[in-house]
Amino acid sequence: MKRKLLKVVKWLVIVVVFLLVVAQFHRPAQTNPAIDQSLAFESHVQLDPKVAAVLDRSCNDCHSNKTRWPWYANVAPVSWFVIDHVDHGRSHLNFSEWGKYTREEQRTHFSQFCELVREGWMPLSSYTPLHPDAKLSDEDKKLICDWANAEAQRLR
Repeated sequence: MKRKLLKVVKWLVIVVVFLLVVAQFHRPAQTNPAIDQSLAFESHVQLDPKVAAVLDRSCNDCHSNKTRWPWYANVAPVSWFVIDHVDHGRSHLNFSEWGKYTREEQRTHFSQFCELVREGWMPLSSYTPLHPDAKLSDEDKKLICDWANAEAQRLR
């Protein structure tokens, strides 16, 4: 009985390793589309350098076309998860394409910035374990909220 179980486990390991190797040949594309500076966030908002630094370390990997792809984004099936998160993040908000949003959409994004960071929804809890510098301190959250509220007011 023990011998049969070992044989089954051995074959399961072989099949799993084989599937992982095959999976490496099916990877979605990691893209960083070209950035038109006239559409970029920095060209449309008053961006304090402290806020820019927080957004760069905590938001840009998923919400801009300036994603820094980590090594594990090249290893399937983890790559599928990472690339899907980036694509999903960009579809909701893309700082590199800020100029394409209407004023109303921009105001909505500003109001959501504060709420999402204050409530701990952003950055995603699945992102911060491997990117501990992306975690937002209370000071970071206040900085983002004060800035976002001022920008929303400026757009009115």
